[in-house]
Amino acid sequence: MRLFHTSDWHLGQNLHGQERDFEHSSFLDWLLRQLKQEQPDVLLIAGDIFDTVNPPVKAQEGLYDFIVSAHEQQPLLTIVMIAGNHDSGARIELPAPLMRRLRTHALGRVLWLDDGQLDAERLLLPLPDASGAIGGWCLALPFLRPAEVTGAQLGDDYLKGIGQVHARLIAAAEAKREPGQALIAISHAHMAGGSISEDSERSLIIGNAEALPASLFGPSISYVALGHLHKPQKVNGEERIRYSGSPIPLSFSEIDYKHQILDVRLDGETLVSVEPRLIPRAVHLQRLGPAPLAEILLQLGQLPDIDLLADEQRQPWLEVRIRLDEPQPDLRQQVETALQNKAVRLVRIAAEYAGNRTGDSSEDGAQLIELDQLSPQELFSRAWHDNYGSEVDEQTLKDFAVLLQDVQMETEQP
Repeated sequence: MRLFHTSDWHLGQNLHGQERDFEHSSFLDWLLRQLKQEQPDVLLIAGDIFDTVNPPVKAQEGLYDFIVSAHEQQPLLTIVMIAGNHDSGARIELPAPLMRRLRTHALGRVLWLDDGQLDAERLLLPLPDASGAIGGWCLALPFLRPAEVTGAQLGDDYLKGIGQVHARLIAAAEAKREPGQALIAISHAHMAGGSISEDSERSLIIGNAEALPASLFGPSISYVALGHLHKPQKVNGEERIRYSGSPIPLSFSEIDYKHQILDVRLDGETLVSVEPRLIPRAVHLQRLGPAPLAEILLQLGQLPDIDLLADEQRQPWLEVRIRLDEPQPDLRQQVETALQNKAVRLVRIAAEYAGNRTGDSSEDGAQLIELDQLSPQELFSRAWHDNYGSEVDEQTLKDFAVLLQDVQMETEQP
């Protein structure tokens, strides 16, 4: 059996207010060509399909056009996609009855039966191989929100509830499979030891409490297809537990990532190989600095001029990081003047003052950080410190996490 492992498409994402539809469309076109050329049995999409719980119509159209096109060119392809923490589980599942006709399974939520047992059947999906025989079973684990894994039956311990979901689902899968059939888990989670991208990955829960141990996936699981962390990586060096990473750089911190999908091959229950397939970058991200203003202006002047025959949609996104000794009221005007007729698209200017990190600065030297650089947890912690003059305690942070999850659940209704 052969699988393509992808994750974190973040359709509808924008970069400091700039739409990225062209980049996402280029990736989906490339992926369609790869599917046609290589004919894998299964395509896995491990969560964060969309960037927000209420994605733009164009982003939704892009996903469903892709699914229809993939089915038309490869009718035997099985697609499994799960909701991530950026997605609405209800929205992901809404068209599920229609998508099943296209051999596409969409799982957004974990449900419990009236007797308190996990509804494992809906999370266990058969994976036919090229001959049509069931070559394995997919254990679909969408992002597990506290409300789904805590309560009267499971208690109030979030991590313990997650562990019970994994244990029950794996037990159900082991009971269902026949000899020679592989168990493939697809999950959207932060595994302990994973390397994160600070600028674009939303924390799943307060602090480090969301980091799950790899031991949740015992040796009976042949391969674990993970989503959430944007950097491609193995978990604790294990060949069988992987993040494929995002298909495009979602922030300037991801400029140097090798964006890829993973080509996974199995022989029965045995993992044979995991090979990266590098994704061509449709639009490059370019960063200048940090450097003094005079040096930055010189570098901007040396950038290539606009080629009227070139595709404007492929012009790089540019971030400029400038070191300043004192405020420059006309800073943006100077930068934009230097960029006239240059073949780049400016999306951010970040100023650094002596003794401060990147950001803007007030007259008294205190740093002002852009709101889009702070998570809700960081904003809450800063507000607490400003109001009470002390660091917020762990229990209050946990209570805030529960309230935050409740609000996110309310906004998920399609």
